[in-house]
Amino acid sequence: MKRVWAFLGFAACACAVAAAGPAAKPDIEKGRKIATQVCAACHGADGNSPSSANPKIAGQVPEYLQKQLANFKAAPGRKAARENPIMGGMTANLSPEDMRDVAAFYGTQQTRSGAAQNKETIALGRKIWRGGDAPRGLAACASCHGVAGAGLPAQYPRIAGQYAEYTDAQLKAFRSGQRANDPSNMMRTIAAKMSDHEIGAVADYAAGLR
Repeated sequence: MKRVWAFLGFAACACAVAAAGPAAKPDIEKGRKIATQVCAACHGADGNSPSSANPKIAGQVPEYLQKQLANFKAAPGRKAARENPIMGGMTANLSPEDMRDVAAFYGTQQTRSGAAQNKETIALGRKIWRGGDAPRGLAACASCHGVAGAGLPAQYPRIAGQYAEYTDAQLKAFRSGQRANDPSNMMRTIAAKMSDHEIGAVADYAAGLR
């Protein structure tokens, strides 16, 4: 009798899963419309921001971008996981589906290549990016973001071609704790071991990756 009830319980769960069906696919056209109305003024129509104050999000890992949008949105009575007055306002009226769609749209766009500007720090930036600094416990950036900076779907963002000024600012924000939406304190732990000079070198080097 116990086996029968166990089977019926399993069957009920299976039916519930089947009824729920697979997750809906992103609506890229809807995402494009939202991007045009909400995001384009700062990030550009195709996600290639015209200003280094705002990140390039063209070609960004959709799952990462969706998470950031969700983190910017404050729940009722609670602070946002990633506080930013401008982005908080932009995401206030976006539903989870809207965020999924706009992230999927930008994920289909092509990132415009950047370039490293400081020849004096390229060697240092490359060293830290590819190999880190084992004696100090500083992990290589490439171990998560890839040698070419393309990121890893659903886990780590694309950094290749990103404005050096933006990457520099985010690493310093992680180091100070101003930004704290990294899983398991991963980026805060890494940035805490980096000097301003090292952060600048890595940010500039990443800008030239493609």
